[in-house]
Amino acid sequence: HSSPAHTRRPAGTAHDTPLSSDVLETRLLDEHDLGSGYTRAPERPSQHDDVTVLGCPALNALGGDAATGGSLDFPRQAKATFTYAGSSNSLVTEALYSDTSSKLSTGMGQIFDAMTGCPEYQVLVGGSAIDIATQKMAPPRLGDEQWSQLLTFSGSGPDTVVKQTAVRDGSVLLIVSGSPALVDRHLDKAIAKATRR
Repeated sequence: HSSPAHTRRPAGTAHDTPLSSDVLETRLLDEHDLGSGYTRAPERPSQHDDVTVLGCPALNALGGDAATGGSLDFPRQAKATFTYAGSSNSLVTEALYSDTSSKLSTGMGQIFDAMTGCPEYQVLVGGSAIDIATQKMAPPRLGDEQWSQLLTFSGSGPDTVVKQTAVRDGSVLLIVSGSPALVDRHLDKAIAKATRR
């Protein structure tokens, strides 16, 4: 079944050769691409080992990183996070993954379906509980496949709304996430750089 939040066209073979992590790194947006006011943030190590998902068995089976919109389990990847105007509330993260188109399609589809299949769930990170609500969004008509969702994180502080849009183009999967306005602003540029032939 096809939903408005996910469309696909048949995988082509012309650009189905996976790219190395080193090549992906060169295709990430940088401060020059983003413009003034953006600063690249240091990468935080993944903490998926101590994440537990409550209220969404399908997502719990996929692991904690997936549940919080974090890294996916593809071997060839590159990632960068930028803050805007020095604010920790104004973030945009770009992640690039490369594998065969079928593996990227299946992997991303599983995670997206699991996340949006549970409109609300809870994640235990260390000793803290975070409530997460998900909402499918209509994705942009870019690449071969697209997914988009809004995540609302509710914890001890004010709610945080994160938009996550993923586009697969051949053997490259691009995920841009962060403040909704920043994701919308930089998505086209990110795709153009990530998929240059």
